[in-house]
Amino acid sequence: MSPRTSPSSQPITIRRAVARDAKRLTRLVRGSRAYEGKYESAVAGYRVGPDYIEAHRTFVAVGADEHGGRILGFYSLILAPPELDLLFVADEAQRRGIGRLLVAHMRSEARAAGLDRVKVVSHRPAENFYHRIGAVRTGTALANPPAVPWDRPEFEIRIPSE
Repeated sequence: MSPRTSPSSQPITIRRAVARDAKRLTRLVRGSRAYEGKYESAVAGYRVGPDYIEAHRTFVAVGADEHGGRILGFYSLILAPPELDLLFVADEAQRRGIGRLLVAHMRSEARAAGLDRVKVVSHRPAENFYHRIGAVRTGTALANPPAVPWDRPEFEIRIPSE
């Protein structure tokens, strides 16, 4: 576990996800306001299962104190080919720096795995976030109907060596 502090000074712990987190992660994905309306089809039947958590480097940000150990966000790093597959922050926890903490942790994990870059296929509403964390736009992932009937921006997060 790595304790960190968000810009709002609330202690945040980032730990490896475990199988019993699967239902909470699924609810976080399906309940995201960023996927309401026309984007809903992308997450309507989405499931983060224990098998997914076991197969990939999945980490959760857990709030302490007022949050009572609640999962505030998570990410999943796939090593081959290198991709940030999922990155979600709970709606009520957004704009507190948790996404940045998760990306910093992901960069550390990627560096430890010997990666120098990680691909991200972004959700359109998250595009500005990826620009702010220094990701570089590399192209466009074309629509994949019926689940994802729109094109999505593709980014690369560079992993600097220490």
